[in-house]
Amino acid sequence: MKQSRLMSLVESVANVIVGYGVAVVTQILIFPIFGLHTTLAQNLKMGAVFTIVSIARSFALRRLFEAIRMRTIPE
Repeated sequence: MKQSRLMSLVESVANVIVGYGVAVVTQILIFPIFGLHTTLAQNLKMGAVFTIVSIARSFALRRLFEAIRMRTIPE
């Protein structure tokens, strides 16, 4: 069964939304250990940037693997 581009994007976004929450909490807990002191607003903004990059990465990789899969299916 082939996954549509839209469903690839939906899956990537759902995955990254969960990752966003994990990333922000991790930043809040870990940054002070390394002497980095940021506000909640700064953590949320950094998390948003990483989230956008992650969505693009996840979508691109999904489409790449789908293209490889479709090329290997004998016709």
